Amino acid sequence: MRHLYLVLICLTANVLTAQELYFPPAFGNWQTQDPAELNWCETELQDLHDFLDERDSKAFIVLKDGRMVIEWYYDTFTKDSIWYWASAGKSLTSTLVGIAQEEGLVDIENPTSDYLGTGWSSLTPEQEAQITVRHQLTMTTGLSDQTGDVDCTDPECLVYLAEPGTRWAYHNAPYTLLESVISNAAGQGINQFFASRVGNTIGAIAAYLPLGYNRVVFSRPRDMARFGLLILANGQWNGTTVFGDQAYLEAMRTPSQELNPSYGYLWWLNGQESYMYPTLQFNFPGPLIPTAPADAYAALGKNDQKLYIVPSQGLVIIRMGNDASDGPLAISDFDVTLWEKISNLSCTTSTEEVVSGNQLTIAPNPVNDYLQLNTQAQISQLQISNLQGQSWSLPLSSTIDLGQFPSGLYLLQVKFENGERLVKKLVVK
Repeated sequence: MRHLYLVLICLTANVLTAQELYFPPAFGNWQTQDPAELNWCETELQDLHDFLDERDSKAFIVLKDGRMVIEWYYDTFTKDSIWYWASAGKSLTSTLVGIAQEEGLVDIENPTSDYLGTGWSSLTPEQEAQITVRHQLTMTTGLSDQTGDVDCTDPECLVYLAEPGTRWAYHNAPYTLLESVISNAAGQGINQFFASRVGNTIGAIAAYLPLGYNRVVFSRPRDMARFGLLILANGQWNGTTVFGDQAYLEAMRTPSQELNPSYGYLWWLNGQESYMYPTLQFNFPGPLIPTAPADAYAALGKNDQKLYIVPSQGLVIIRMGNDASDGPLAISDFDVTLWEKISNLSCTTSTEEVVSGNQLTIAPNPVNDYLQLNTQAQISQLQISNLQGQSWSLPLSSTIDLGQFPSGLYLLQVKFENGERLVKKLVVK
Protein backbone atom coordinates (compact mmCIF):
# COMPACT_ATOMS: atom_id res chain seq x y z
CA MET A 1 0.00 0.00 0.00
CA ARG A 2 1.21 3.49 -0.83
CA HIS A 3 0.01 4.96 2.43
CA LEU A 4 0.50 3.38 5.84
CA TYR A 5 -2.84 2.88 7.58
CA LEU A 6 -1.61 3.60 11.06
CA VAL A 7 -3.94 4.41 13.95
CA LEU A 8 -1.94 6.42 16.48
CA ILE A 9 -2.63 7.27 20.11
CA CYS A 10 -4.29 10.31 18.73
CA LEU A 11 -7.54 12.24 18.89
CA THR A 12 -9.23 9.25 17.37
CA ALA A 13 -12.85 9.52 18.41
CA ASN A 14 -13.21 13.13 17.40
CA VAL A 15 -11.21 13.83 14.28
CA LEU A 16 -12.09 11.16 11.76
CA THR A 17 -15.43 12.74 10.87
CA ALA A 18 -14.99 15.43 8.24
CA GLN A 19 -16.65 18.73 9.06
CA GLU A 20 -17.31 21.84 7.04
CA LEU A 21 -14.27 24.09 7.20
CA TYR A 22 -14.44 27.48 8.87
CA PHE A 23 -12.53 30.39 7.34
CA PRO A 24 -11.62 33.33 9.58
CA PRO A 25 -12.32 36.88 8.42
CA ALA A 26 -9.44 39.13 7.42
CA PHE A 27 -10.24 41.29 10.44
CA GLY A 28 -12.13 40.48 13.61
CA ASN A 29 -12.33 37.47 15.85
CA TRP A 30 -11.18 34.01 14.83
CA GLN A 31 -13.72 31.42 15.98
CA THR A 32 -12.39 29.05 18.61
CA GLN A 33 -13.14 25.53 19.77
CA ASP A 34 -12.71 24.41 23.36
CA PRO A 35 -10.12 21.61 23.64
CA ALA A 36 -12.54 19.88 26.03
CA GLU A 37 -14.96 19.43 23.10
CA LEU A 38 -12.26 17.28 21.48
CA ASN A 39 -11.81 15.43 24.77
CA TRP A 40 -8.29 16.75 25.24
CA CYS A 41 -7.01 16.47 28.80
CA GLU A 42 -5.92 19.53 30.76
CA THR A 43 -2.92 17.72 32.19
CA GLU A 44 -1.73 16.63 28.75
CA LEU A 45 -2.30 20.12 27.35
CA GLN A 46 -0.19 21.54 30.17
CA ASP A 47 2.52 18.98 29.45
CA LEU A 48 2.52 20.00 25.78
CA HIS A 49 2.60 23.69 26.72
CA ASP A 50 5.54 23.19 29.09
CA PHE A 51 7.42 21.08 26.52
CA LEU A 52 7.09 23.83 23.91
CA ASP A 53 8.19 26.44 26.43
CA GLU A 54 11.24 24.39 27.39
CA ARG A 55 12.15 24.04 23.71
CA ASP A 56 12.32 27.82 23.20
CA SER A 57 9.10 28.17 21.22
CA LYS A 58 7.64 31.55 20.29
CA ALA A 59 4.20 30.52 19.00
CA PHE A 60 2.10 27.38 18.74
CA ILE A 61 -1.26 27.18 16.96
CA VAL A 62 -3.64 24.28 16.37
CA LEU A 63 -6.60 24.65 14.02
CA LYS A 64 -9.34 22.02 13.91
CA ASP A 65 -11.48 22.38 10.76
CA GLY A 66 -10.28 26.00 10.65
CA ARG A 67 -11.26 26.92 14.22
CA MET A 68 -8.61 27.89 16.75
CA VAL A 69 -8.20 25.20 19.42
CA ILE A 70 -4.78 26.24 20.73
CA GLU A 71 -3.04 29.60 20.41
CA TRP A 72 -0.06 29.92 22.72
CA TYR A 73 2.65 32.57 22.76
CA TYR A 74 5.77 32.59 24.90
CA ASP A 75 7.83 35.31 26.57
CA THR A 76 7.11 38.66 24.87
CA PHE A 77 5.90 37.13 21.60
CA THR A 78 2.29 37.96 20.59
CA LYS A 79 -0.10 37.19 17.74
CA ASP A 80 1.17 40.33 16.00
CA SER A 81 4.86 39.46 16.33
CA ILE A 82 6.75 38.62 13.15
CA TRP A 83 8.98 35.57 12.72
CA TYR A 84 10.76 33.79 9.89
CA TRP A 85 9.64 30.59 8.15
CA ALA A 86 13.15 29.49 7.07
CA SER A 87 12.81 26.52 4.67
CA ALA A 88 9.11 26.18 5.48
CA GLY A 89 8.83 29.03 2.97
CA LYS A 90 9.76 26.54 0.25
CA SER A 91 6.26 25.11 0.48
CA LEU A 92 4.74 28.56 -0.05
CA THR A 93 6.96 29.06 -3.10
CA SER A 94 5.84 25.69 -4.49
CA THR A 95 2.23 26.85 -4.22
CA LEU A 96 3.03 30.12 -6.00
CA VAL A 97 4.71 28.18 -8.82
CA GLY A 98 1.52 26.16 -9.17
CA ILE A 99 -0.57 29.33 -9.36
CA ALA A 100 1.78 30.77 -11.98
CA GLN A 101 1.39 27.59 -14.03
CA GLU A 102 -2.40 27.70 -13.64
CA GLU A 103 -2.33 31.21 -15.12
CA GLY A 104 -0.20 30.04 -18.05
CA LEU A 105 2.82 32.04 -16.95
CA VAL A 106 5.02 29.01 -16.19
CA ASP A 107 5.20 25.41 -17.34
CA ILE A 108 7.11 23.30 -14.84
CA GLU A 109 8.18 20.90 -17.59
CA ASN A 110 9.99 23.71 -19.40
CA PRO A 111 13.71 24.39 -18.95
CA THR A 112 14.58 26.81 -16.18
CA SER A 113 16.53 28.83 -18.75
CA ASP A 114 13.21 29.72 -20.42
CA TYR A 115 12.60 31.99 -17.42
CA LEU A 116 16.11 32.87 -16.22
CA GLY A 117 17.84 33.09 -19.59
CA THR A 118 20.91 31.11 -20.56
CA GLY A 119 24.02 31.32 -18.45
CA TRP A 120 22.27 31.26 -15.08
CA SER A 121 24.67 28.44 -14.13
CA SER A 122 28.19 27.36 -15.03
CA LEU A 123 26.85 24.41 -17.06
CA THR A 124 27.11 24.12 -20.80
CA PRO A 125 24.03 25.35 -22.68
CA GLU A 126 23.14 21.74 -23.45
CA GLN A 127 23.40 20.69 -19.78
CA GLU A 128 21.53 23.76 -18.60
CA ALA A 129 18.66 23.08 -20.99
CA GLN A 130 18.09 19.70 -19.32
CA ILE A 131 17.17 21.27 -15.95
CA THR A 132 13.46 22.03 -15.71
CA VAL A 133 11.38 23.94 -13.20
CA ARG A 134 10.07 20.59 -12.02
CA HIS A 135 13.62 19.56 -11.14
CA GLN A 136 13.86 22.68 -8.97
CA LEU A 137 10.59 21.81 -7.24
CA THR A 138 11.70 18.25 -6.49
CA MET A 139 15.34 18.95 -5.48
CA THR A 140 16.65 16.88 -8.38
CA THR A 141 18.49 19.43 -10.54
CA GLY A 142 21.75 17.45 -10.39
CA LEU A 143 23.61 20.64 -9.46
CA SER A 144 26.32 20.11 -6.88
CA ASP A 145 25.50 20.79 -3.24
CA GLN A 146 29.17 20.19 -2.41
CA THR A 147 30.63 23.53 -3.52
CA GLY A 148 30.92 24.89 0.02
CA ASP A 149 27.93 27.24 -0.08
CA VAL A 150 24.58 25.62 -0.80
CA ASP A 151 22.90 29.05 -0.75
CA CYS A 152 25.06 30.68 -3.42
CA THR A 153 23.09 31.43 -6.60
CA ASP A 154 25.99 32.90 -8.58
CA PRO A 155 26.66 30.96 -11.80
CA GLU A 156 30.10 29.87 -10.59
CA CYS A 157 28.46 28.17 -7.58
CA LEU A 158 26.04 26.19 -9.75
CA VAL A 159 28.10 23.36 -11.19
CA TYR A 160 27.21 20.02 -12.76
CA LEU A 161 27.30 16.91 -10.58
CA ALA A 162 24.70 14.50 -11.98
CA GLU A 163 22.11 14.21 -14.71
CA PRO A 164 18.90 16.00 -13.69
CA GLY A 165 16.38 13.67 -12.10
CA THR A 166 18.96 11.07 -11.01
CA ARG A 167 20.03 12.55 -7.65
CA TRP A 168 18.02 14.08 -4.79
CA ALA A 169 19.79 16.73 -2.72
CA TYR A 170 18.41 19.36 -0.35
CA HIS A 171 19.97 22.29 -2.18
CA ASN A 172 18.85 25.83 -1.37
CA ALA A 173 20.25 27.66 -4.39
CA PRO A 174 18.10 26.05 -7.14
CA TYR A 175 15.06 26.52 -4.90
CA THR A 176 15.83 30.21 -4.33
CA LEU A 177 15.95 30.78 -8.08
CA LEU A 178 12.30 29.72 -8.32
CA GLU A 179 11.41 33.16 -7.02
CA SER A 180 13.09 34.68 -10.07
CA VAL A 181 11.28 32.17 -12.27
CA ILE A 182 7.96 33.43 -10.90
CA SER A 183 8.92 37.12 -10.95
CA ASN A 184 10.29 37.03 -14.51
CA ALA A 185 7.30 35.09 -15.80
CA ALA A 186 4.75 37.30 -14.03
CA GLY A 187 6.50 40.62 -14.59
CA GLN A 188 6.22 41.55 -10.92
CA GLY A 189 8.08 40.88 -7.69
CA ILE A 190 7.43 37.78 -5.64
CA ASN A 191 5.85 39.75 -2.78
CA GLN A 192 3.41 41.48 -5.12
CA PHE A 193 2.60 38.15 -6.73
CA PHE A 194 1.86 36.55 -3.35
CA ALA A 195 -0.29 39.46 -2.16
CA SER A 196 -2.36 39.69 -5.32
CA ARG A 197 -2.91 35.94 -5.79
CA VAL A 198 -3.07 34.68 -2.20
CA GLY A 199 -2.57 37.11 0.65
CA ASN A 200 -5.31 39.61 -0.16
CA THR A 201 -7.93 36.86 -0.41
CA ILE A 202 -7.05 34.84 2.70
CA GLY A 203 -6.13 37.84 4.85
CA ALA A 204 -2.46 36.93 5.21
CA ILE A 205 0.47 39.32 5.19
CA ALA A 206 3.87 37.80 4.43
CA ALA A 207 7.05 38.97 2.75
CA TYR A 208 10.12 37.38 1.19
CA LEU A 209 13.11 39.33 2.53
CA PRO A 210 16.74 38.97 1.38
CA LEU A 211 19.19 37.35 3.81
CA GLY A 212 22.43 36.87 1.94
CA TYR A 213 21.62 34.76 -1.12
CA ASN A 214 18.42 33.51 0.50
CA ARG A 215 14.99 35.08 0.34
CA VAL A 216 13.26 34.20 3.61
CA VAL A 217 9.54 34.47 4.31
CA PHE A 218 8.53 36.49 7.37
CA SER A 219 5.00 36.70 8.79
CA ARG A 220 2.87 36.55 11.88
CA PRO A 221 1.95 33.07 13.17
CA ARG A 222 -1.69 33.47 12.15
CA ASP A 223 -0.62 34.28 8.58
CA MET A 224 1.19 30.96 8.39
CA ALA A 225 -1.91 29.24 9.82
CA ARG A 226 -4.09 30.89 7.15
CA PHE A 227 -1.82 29.53 4.43
CA GLY A 228 -2.01 26.06 5.98
CA LEU A 229 -5.80 26.26 6.05
CA LEU A 230 -5.84 27.25 2.37
CA ILE A 231 -3.85 24.14 1.46
CA LEU A 232 -6.01 21.94 3.71
CA ALA A 233 -9.02 23.33 1.81
CA ASN A 234 -7.45 22.38 -1.55
CA GLY A 235 -6.94 25.96 -2.66
CA GLN A 236 -10.43 27.20 -1.74
CA TRP A 237 -11.16 30.04 0.68
CA ASN A 238 -14.71 30.52 1.87
CA GLY A 239 -16.19 29.91 -1.56
CA THR A 240 -13.43 31.64 -3.51
CA THR A 241 -10.95 29.67 -5.60
CA VAL A 242 -7.43 30.87 -4.84
CA PHE A 243 -5.69 27.92 -6.49
CA GLY A 244 -7.84 25.60 -8.57
CA ASP A 245 -5.32 23.27 -10.24
CA GLN A 246 -6.16 20.09 -8.32
CA ALA A 247 -3.72 17.99 -10.36
CA TYR A 248 -0.83 20.21 -9.28
CA LEU A 249 -2.05 20.25 -5.67
CA GLU A 250 -2.17 16.46 -5.65
CA ALA A 251 1.29 16.20 -7.19
CA MET A 252 2.62 18.76 -4.71
CA ARG A 253 1.53 16.63 -1.75
CA THR A 254 2.51 13.18 -3.02
CA PRO A 255 5.91 11.63 -3.83
CA SER A 256 7.43 13.60 -6.69
CA GLN A 257 10.20 11.11 -7.52
CA GLU A 258 11.45 7.71 -6.38
CA LEU A 259 14.75 8.87 -4.89
CA ASN A 260 13.14 10.39 -1.80
CA PRO A 261 9.49 9.30 -1.64
CA SER A 262 8.94 11.54 1.40
CA TYR A 263 9.31 14.68 -0.73
CA GLY A 264 6.71 16.25 -2.99
CA TYR A 265 7.01 19.67 -4.61
CA LEU A 266 8.95 21.32 -1.77
CA TRP A 267 6.66 19.68 0.82
CA TRP A 268 7.70 16.90 3.23
CA LEU A 269 5.42 13.85 3.25
CA ASN A 270 4.76 11.40 6.06
CA GLY A 271 3.60 7.80 5.74
CA GLN A 272 6.03 6.75 3.00
CA GLU A 273 8.30 3.71 2.95
CA SER A 274 11.53 5.68 3.31
CA TYR A 275 12.96 9.18 3.54
CA MET A 276 16.20 11.09 3.07
CA TYR A 277 17.75 13.65 5.38
CA PRO A 278 19.09 16.98 4.11
CA THR A 279 22.87 16.74 3.47
CA LEU A 280 22.85 12.92 3.44
CA GLN A 281 22.81 10.65 0.40
CA PHE A 282 21.10 7.52 1.68
CA ASN A 283 17.58 6.48 2.57
CA PHE A 284 16.23 5.70 6.03
CA PRO A 285 13.48 3.07 6.10
CA GLY A 286 10.08 3.90 7.53
CA PRO A 287 7.97 7.07 7.67
CA LEU A 288 9.42 10.53 8.19
CA ILE A 289 7.59 11.10 11.51
CA PRO A 290 6.47 7.71 12.86
CA THR A 291 4.48 9.30 15.70
CA ALA A 292 2.41 11.47 13.32
CA PRO A 293 -0.61 10.42 11.23
CA ALA A 294 0.39 8.71 7.99
CA ASP A 295 -1.41 11.28 5.81
CA ALA A 296 0.34 14.27 7.40
CA TYR A 297 2.48 16.51 5.22
CA ALA A 298 4.56 19.45 6.30
CA ALA A 299 6.46 22.62 5.55
CA LEU A 300 9.62 22.31 7.65
CA GLY A 301 12.25 24.95 8.28
CA LYS A 302 15.54 25.43 10.05
CA ASN A 303 15.39 25.91 13.82
CA ASP A 304 12.13 23.97 13.88
CA GLN A 305 9.75 26.24 12.06
CA LYS A 306 6.82 23.87 11.45
CA LEU A 307 3.59 23.80 9.48
CA TYR A 308 1.84 20.42 9.67
CA ILE A 309 -1.36 19.56 7.80
CA VAL A 310 -3.39 16.43 8.55
CA PRO A 311 -6.31 16.10 6.10
CA SER A 312 -7.92 13.08 7.79
CA GLN A 313 -8.23 15.04 11.03
CA GLY A 314 -8.81 18.55 9.71
CA LEU A 315 -5.72 19.78 11.54
CA VAL A 316 -3.32 22.63 10.80
CA ILE A 317 -0.50 23.01 13.32
CA ILE A 318 2.06 25.83 13.50
CA ARG A 319 5.21 26.07 15.58
CA MET A 320 7.53 29.08 15.42
CA GLY A 321 10.57 29.67 17.59
CA ASN A 322 14.25 29.10 18.13
CA ASP A 323 16.09 25.82 17.60
CA ALA A 324 14.28 23.10 19.56
CA SER A 325 16.59 20.17 18.78
CA ASP A 326 19.89 19.01 17.41
CA GLY A 327 18.45 17.80 14.12
CA PRO A 328 19.75 18.81 10.69
CA LEU A 329 18.04 21.67 8.85
CA ALA A 330 14.34 20.94 8.25
CA ILE A 331 13.99 17.54 9.95
CA SER A 332 14.69 16.95 13.64
CA ASP A 333 13.85 14.72 16.58
CA PHE A 334 11.58 17.54 17.73
CA ASP A 335 8.97 16.40 15.18
CA VAL A 336 8.82 12.91 16.69
CA THR A 337 8.56 14.08 20.30
CA LEU A 338 6.08 16.85 19.53
CA TRP A 339 3.75 14.47 17.71
CA GLU A 340 4.04 11.97 20.51
CA LYS A 341 2.69 14.63 22.88
CA ILE A 342 -0.02 15.74 20.47
CA SER A 343 -1.07 12.12 20.07
CA ASN A 344 -1.43 11.80 23.84
CA LEU A 345 -3.84 14.73 24.22
CA SER A 346 -6.99 12.63 24.15
CA CYS A 347 -8.38 11.65 27.54
CA THR A 348 -9.90 8.39 26.34
CA THR A 349 -7.44 6.82 23.94
CA SER A 350 -5.14 4.06 25.05
CA THR A 351 -1.38 4.20 25.21
CA GLU A 352 -1.30 1.16 22.95
CA GLU A 353 -1.76 1.42 19.18
CA VAL A 354 -4.17 -0.83 17.27
CA VAL A 355 -4.10 -1.59 13.55
CA SER A 356 -7.22 -3.14 11.99
CA GLY A 357 -7.46 -6.05 14.39
CA ASN A 358 -3.80 -7.05 14.35
CA GLN A 359 -2.91 -7.22 18.05
CA LEU A 360 0.63 -7.29 19.38
CA THR A 361 1.91 -7.29 22.94
CA ILE A 362 5.51 -6.71 23.96
CA ALA A 363 7.15 -7.47 27.30
CA PRO A 364 8.92 -6.40 29.32
CA ASN A 365 8.63 -2.66 28.68
CA PRO A 366 10.96 -1.10 29.81
CA VAL A 367 13.39 -3.76 28.62
CA ASN A 368 16.97 -4.49 29.66
CA ASP A 369 18.02 -7.19 27.20
CA TYR A 370 15.46 -9.48 25.56
CA LEU A 371 12.06 -8.35 24.30
CA GLN A 372 9.23 -10.85 23.84
CA LEU A 373 6.66 -10.35 21.06
CA ASN A 374 3.28 -12.03 21.18
CA THR A 375 0.88 -11.89 18.22
CA GLN A 376 -1.35 -14.21 16.21
CA ALA A 377 -0.66 -12.32 12.98
CA GLN A 378 2.25 -12.99 10.62
CA ILE A 379 4.99 -10.34 10.79
CA SER A 380 6.93 -9.50 7.63
CA GLN A 381 9.19 -6.72 8.93
CA LEU A 382 10.48 -5.41 12.28
CA GLN A 383 12.27 -2.12 12.71
CA ILE A 384 13.35 0.01 15.66
CA SER A 385 13.96 3.78 15.52
CA ASN A 386 15.29 6.30 18.01
CA LEU A 387 14.07 9.89 18.34
CA GLN A 388 16.99 11.14 16.25
CA GLY A 389 15.56 9.36 13.20
CA GLN A 390 18.03 6.46 13.11
CA SER A 391 16.47 3.10 12.25
CA TRP A 392 17.61 -0.52 12.42
CA SER A 393 16.04 -3.68 11.03
CA LEU A 394 15.41 -6.48 13.53
CA PRO A 395 15.29 -10.25 12.96
CA LEU A 396 11.85 -11.82 12.57
CA SER A 397 11.69 -13.61 15.88
CA SER A 398 9.45 -13.68 18.93
CA THR A 399 12.52 -12.95 21.08
CA ILE A 400 14.59 -9.88 20.21
CA ASP A 401 17.96 -9.06 21.74
CA LEU A 402 18.06 -5.30 22.44
CA GLY A 403 21.01 -5.40 24.80
CA GLN A 404 23.25 -3.55 22.34
CA PHE A 405 20.97 -0.49 22.19
CA PRO A 406 21.71 2.55 24.39
CA SER A 407 19.14 3.52 27.00
CA GLY A 408 16.31 5.70 25.75
CA LEU A 409 12.90 5.89 24.12
CA TYR A 410 12.44 3.99 20.85
CA LEU A 411 9.67 3.25 18.39
CA LEU A 412 9.13 -0.38 17.42
CA GLN A 413 7.62 -0.49 13.93
CA VAL A 414 5.92 -3.71 12.87
CA LYS A 415 4.75 -4.57 9.36
CA PHE A 416 2.35 -7.49 8.95
CA GLU A 417 2.10 -9.74 5.92
CA ASN A 418 -1.23 -8.14 4.94
CA GLY A 419 0.59 -4.81 4.55
CA GLU A 420 -0.74 -3.16 7.69
CA ARG A 421 1.60 -1.49 10.16
CA LEU A 422 1.85 -0.88 13.87
CA VAL A 423 4.04 1.37 16.03
CA LYS A 424 4.71 0.82 19.73
CA LYS A 425 6.66 2.93 22.15
CA LEU A 426 9.52 1.06 23.79
CA VAL A 427 11.89 2.07 26.58
CA VAL A 428 15.34 0.48 26.72
CA LYS A 429 16.96 0.69 30.16
